[in-house]
Amino acid sequence: MKTLKLHTYLFFVTSFLSLSINAQQLQSYIQEAELNNPQIQAYELRYNIAQEKVREANSLPNTTVSAGYFVSEPETRTGAQRARFSVSQMLPWFGTITARENYASSMAETDFVEIAIAKRKLALSIAQSYYELYAINAKQSVLDENTQLLKTYERLALTSVEVGKASAVDVLRLQIRQNELHQLKAVLGQEFLAEQSNFNNLLNRKQSIAVKVVSDLLLPLEEPVYLQDSLELNPELIKYDRLYESITQSELINQKQSAPDIGFGLDYVPVSERTDMDFSDNGKDIVMPMVSLSIPIFNNRFKSITKQNELRQKEIELQKMERLNVLKTTFAKAIAMQNQARININTQEKNLKQARDAEEILTKNYETGTIDFNEVLDIQELQLRFQLNGVEAVKSYYVQSAVINYLTNQ
Repeated sequence: MKTLKLHTYLFFVTSFLSLSINAQQLQSYIQEAELNNPQIQAYELRYNIAQEKVREANSLPNTTVSAGYFVSEPETRTGAQRARFSVSQMLPWFGTITARENYASSMAETDFVEIAIAKRKLALSIAQSYYELYAINAKQSVLDENTQLLKTYERLALTSVEVGKASAVDVLRLQIRQNELHQLKAVLGQEFLAEQSNFNNLLNRKQSIAVKVVSDLLLPLEEPVYLQDSLELNPELIKYDRLYESITQSELINQKQSAPDIGFGLDYVPVSERTDMDFSDNGKDIVMPMVSLSIPIFNNRFKSITKQNELRQKEIELQKMERLNVLKTTFAKAIAMQNQARININTQEKNLKQARDAEEILTKNYETGTIDFNEVLDIQELQLRFQLNGVEAVKSYYVQSAVINYLTNQ
């Protein structure tokens, strides 16, 4: 009983350490990618531009300055007017600038959410590539293990040939099978280089840099609890909330723009003195303050924009609902595939144990001189298939975990 408890404890510790090392290593790659990935950098620049637009919104229309010279000077009672100088400034309706700033801020928030989405997608791509590299490495290790097993059987076959209990054909079959495993390993080596190049491209670094992956991945003893409600916090859905808010702010601007604009100005006209008479206001310059209103009498345009904004908000609500349904479907499939992977792993472990029991029986039969090398090859092929299937199942389990993390951020 103590031995069983110790074995269980060691398995738990090993499993925990494996998961911890895997998480730390993968997280370090993701952090490096977020710093170096050009797509993320482009999204961040877009966000910086959006923030600048907030400052741009806090501005007034251009000040109008004009000057004119009278070629033919008009005569007035106080003298001839020589020129005219004007300056005017239009001001938007009260609260318009604040509304513009709020709209620009809401658009900046939308761009910020795009950064979060891009980072999640990048993390998912890196995790998928990482687990693909793990699977290739694990398969190569399995092939090495089976190659060593076949070499052991080859030595047994050679000994049997010497004593006349086996045919040279058996030795050749074992050697052919080893050649096939060498071929499979070489093919996997090329797949690893291609996937390593893809992984390094995601991190925006040289393709030839070696990628370190864990040598073994163990499943957690218990499945973590995933809450479907957390899908509501996915940035893909939050983006629609930000877009909805931006249209609300856009409508506020529309309402402000449908109000009059106020203008203030000043005209200055220099006047020449009259020489034919003398009086108190002779040659007095003209200074004329002005106030103007720009009234949108024909406001069908603003009514149309209001209607468009209402339709856009309804469209966004429907788009969010549709996207939520897609995320729910993806979430359900990922959970199901993760459960299938665990079932597959357990099945492959049972099959592998039974195949190794059969191998042990065949090895014991060798002592009596009744070993059948055709059966040896069959058992070895079964072991290889079970092991490779197990590696694929482990990869599938963790890839689906990465998908669930993307959806729920757990």
